[in-house]
Amino acid sequence: MIGRKVPNVTFRTRVRDESIEGPNPFRWQDMTSNDYFKGKRVVLFSLPGAFTPTCSTYQLPDFEKLFPEFQAQGIDDIYCMSVNDAFVMNAWAKGQNLEHVKVIPDGSGEFTRKMGMLVNKDNLGFGMRSWRYAAIINDGVVEQWFEEEGFSDMCETDPYSVSSPQNILENLKREAKAA
Repeated sequence: MIGRKVPNVTFRTRVRDESIEGPNPFRWQDMTSNDYFKGKRVVLFSLPGAFTPTCSTYQLPDFEKLFPEFQAQGIDDIYCMSVNDAFVMNAWAKGQNLEHVKVIPDGSGEFTRKMGMLVNKDNLGFGMRSWRYAAIINDGVVEQWFEEEGFSDMCETDPYSVSSPQNILENLKREAKAA
């Protein structure tokens, strides 16, 4: 994965638009891989599903809380991706009170599939979802890769350690000391 360019995908997102009246002031906006990754150094973390326990209790809140420390290590943005649609991802972001981490809806799983991280989670009633992983991406190229052990379809467990924000931050700090 290291040294590989991220796939070029168009994501269907929903963005707030103050010119729209009523209870749902959002419009569709297509965003591309370049919109998210070009000319920036970012952390991308991908997980099995919005609102799931590990993702909602630990991974997403900790990335949000540690955002200033990531910025201090030269990270411009942190993106959370899941094979969920824009409505689900936006509702989850709102429920998590996100200010720093941005969510990317990979509704059809195209990006996840092209990254080689799409797995079958029918045993949990999820269908096709992302394996839990994270990456540091510099100008669209994978610089560091953090994949949880046990990649497989129908996995009974949901490993979480390698892709934790704490582990990624430690790697960034070690890299900075070595430079």
